[in-house]
Amino acid sequence: MPRIDALTLKQLRALDAVARGGTMAAAGELLGLSTPAIHAQIKGMEDLLQVKLLRRAEDGAGSELTEAGQALRETAHKIEDALSQAGANLAALSRGQAGRVTLGVVSTAKYFAPRLVKRLQERHPDIEITLRVGNREATIEGLERGAFDLAIMGRPPRRPEVEAAPLGAHPHGLVAAPDHPLAGTDITKEALFAETFLSREEGSGTRILMSRWLDRIGDGATYDTLEMDSNETIKQAVMAGLGIAFLSLHTVMDELATGRLVELSAPGLPIERHWFLVRPLNGYRRALAERLWAEIIALGGSYLPGAIDAGRAG
Repeated sequence: MPRIDALTLKQLRALDAVARGGTMAAAGELLGLSTPAIHAQIKGMEDLLQVKLLRRAEDGAGSELTEAGQALRETAHKIEDALSQAGANLAALSRGQAGRVTLGVVSTAKYFAPRLVKRLQERHPDIEITLRVGNREATIEGLERGAFDLAIMGRPPRRPEVEAAPLGAHPHGLVAAPDHPLAGTDITKEALFAETFLSREEGSGTRILMSRWLDRIGDGATYDTLEMDSNETIKQAVMAGLGIAFLSLHTVMDELATGRLVELSAPGLPIERHWFLVRPLNGYRRALAERLWAEIIALGGSYLPGAIDAGRAG
């Protein structure tokens, strides 16, 4: 009979190290152990669970996890997240603080999230707030694993099930270098689809919204894209004249204000979406996270770029 209750953290970390390193030798280097020691940890787990956790990689070099190994590794990550949270809470308590809340945000939100965290810290100095920035996929994964108490994103995910509260407007538009031929013109469909669109990776919220918009106005017309890994890279590429970009306008407020980029006038733009604060429906809700949930909603989006600019103008 499988004895999963007899597994140890040392064994789980060995399995994760093999997945990261690709070989038992590389796993040993990551953990400061010998290759035989790693082999013994994996063999011990397989004996306890009565299932194979590793197989030879398809290219014949090293090892890769079986389906059972992948499932066990995901569990190991959840355990590590829980231990990290517990350690941070204990450290905070030793400093006389109430504990830590982890806020995950999609990368587009990094342009205002630090300002939000600063306001929360001013109002709740007893709570340590950890900010984690990642793409949409990573943020959803963090919610699934329970690594985040709260998260901020555009479109709430279908899985995991979450409670979502709108925070404020999130406009998207098309931007170009100020000397671009389309700047200041009424853009035709033909001219638009002749351009190269500088874009985030597949699966990002901005990429999904851009694709839907282009498909809607273009009736399936094809277009060229150049994929880049960050909004900052895209902005620099647009300013260098490599193409145009569909972006959250919250990411380009400074560049638009200083004239380094211009917003293009195109059909159906800007697209107004919303920022949402989300939290998992399932699982234990800590009182600290409940306090920050209520506080963020009460701020009414006053930390968002558009709201700040309006306040200054007033």
